[in-house]
Amino acid sequence: MARIENHKYSIEEAFRECFYIVPDYQREYVWTDKEVHQLLDDIDEQINAGAPREYFIGTVLVSPTDQKGHYDVIDGQQRLTTFFLLLCALKHLFQHEPQRQTVSGLISTTYTDSDGETRCSLKLEPRYENAGEVIAKLVELDADPQAVRAGIQSAGITSFGSLENLVNAYSTLHGYLKDNYQDTPKLKKYWGYLANYVVFIQISTDVSSALKIFETINERGVGLNPMDLLKNLLFKQVKQGQFTRLKDEWKNITKPLETEKEKPLRFLRYFLMANYVIKNERGDAVVREDEIYDWFVDKENAALCGFAGKPFEFVRKIHRSVEHYLAFSNGLGNDGKPSLAMDSLKRLAGGAFSLHYVLLMAAASFPKPLFDHFVTQLESFLFYYIFTKTPTKDLERSFSQWADELRAIAAVTDPVKQKVQINEFISERFETNMSKKSQELVDALRRFTLYSMQQYRTRYFLARLTQHVEMAFSGQKTLGSLEPFTKLEIEHILPDKPKEELRGKWVAENPDAGYDDYKNRLGNLTLLEKPINIVAGNDFYEAKRAKYCNSGNYLTRSLAGLSNIGKDTSIMRINEKLQAFPSWNAKAIEARHGLLIALVGEIWKTSRIEV
Repeated sequence: MARIENHKYSIEEAFRECFYIVPDYQREYVWTDKEVHQLLDDIDEQINAGAPREYFIGTVLVSPTDQKGHYDVIDGQQRLTTFFLLLCALKHLFQHEPQRQTVSGLISTTYTDSDGETRCSLKLEPRYENAGEVIAKLVELDADPQAVRAGIQSAGITSFGSLENLVNAYSTLHGYLKDNYQDTPKLKKYWGYLANYVVFIQISTDVSSALKIFETINERGVGLNPMDLLKNLLFKQVKQGQFTRLKDEWKNITKPLETEKEKPLRFLRYFLMANYVIKNERGDAVVREDEIYDWFVDKENAALCGFAGKPFEFVRKIHRSVEHYLAFSNGLGNDGKPSLAMDSLKRLAGGAFSLHYVLLMAAASFPKPLFDHFVTQLESFLFYYIFTKTPTKDLERSFSQWADELRAIAAVTDPVKQKVQINEFISERFETNMSKKSQELVDALRRFTLYSMQQYRTRYFLARLTQHVEMAFSGQKTLGSLEPFTKLEIEHILPDKPKEELRGKWVAENPDAGYDDYKNRLGNLTLLEKPINIVAGNDFYEAKRAKYCNSGNYLTRSLAGLSNIGKDTSIMRINEKLQAFPSWNAKAIEARHGLLIALVGEIWKTSRIEV
């Protein structure tokens, strides 16, 4: 085998010294919002741990090219690409700061080629599809996500699949930094940690040897993590003749997690916070991933778990929690069956938010009606926190402590007392905090555009608004599935791609309202059936109104005109909260934006379960 070199790099060192090329035979960029957020949350967790300590992100496997300092990436391109996009986001946010120049040098720089010529090159160059064009344009624009998306679109660069993943990842990274590190000192601290303490081992050799190493790593796995150490700890508690039995039962835990591509350590962390009172020197009731094994071997915690005396019972407890955890991640109820409440919650949380599993696992033994009621209240609570982009770390301590309260409620045997206590919990924990964040939510929704949130959340938001109006119109009381509404297309009332004549008319009639700004505002968005959307196209509003009349949902139909039936009917009552628009201009978009925000308070609210 050829010579193998390895080097420990920090993020700053790697992008200062190396040029990374993603060959066209490599897998494209497939990370979604879920993986990006997991990486960001993991880094955040390390930053908040107190004294700086290194965060190891694994190995990166490369093969040197003929050009000095240039490497083909064999394994690790998802991580490297994500960090490159993170550097791009940092550069844009470091406006007028000296850090901007430093970060810029890690994104692109000059070098001397073998012919002595000076070249300028990006530090990461993907060569599959049009990815190189997308990355180059993103770097050139050096702008916020919305402007980047518009710039790539106007440049005529095809953006779909993995290319769309690149743009979405940049949007997620930029938004995360902006939401969690608003002021410059905080952003500098984040960059300081990222530059110096996020590290990886870069293994470099020729392509054939690198591919062999890649195959070996994936076949054999590397290192031991707290999950492996816990298994070994449990093996110490049983006799040798019980090893096979314990091994088989342990597989019931690890295999389902692997099949569903869930992080075992994240599950184990949530499992502990959901099932036990967490005490630590920080007093935050939180267990971090690197603290899991130490938590278990603590004498007090070991006694609390009881794994030494009853290891098989403990393993089965973890197994039951795995079943619940995976059911919740798939939108199923605490009985493992389809649940409208859980399905709706999943559409809000998506794959990027999972901390609420701590509460769900703590409440998993609730009677099904009580559990479903709790899930509906949790959805309303999380809507306030997710749509105000509250950092996850702000909820960790609360959720761990609330889980203790939910376990106590689950242990109550009197059904009436149990309902009384859950009503008290929802009032004290959810309602109180929602009330504190109500103005923050209104402010966030006033700024809401098509790109304020991930697309699945925007679709969820519009679907819930549309469903609410439809239920009010028909007098329906029981909440149904969101599925029919999420299948509808997001329609720009003011067209996304207008004819020049239409854009010119808008500019003339709305001189102080930018077209590209107003077209993406919440007030300009509605849900529409695909066949009607195709027919409506990019026409003037006057022509579209007739098409909207054919929509199956009243929120869209009401744009063209309100249905007047009876005096005190459900239709007339919802009409009081809606408005028809004979023409479509900036004032109309603002008015509709306002009425949609007003509906939010009717939808995402808590309610008491009848005792």
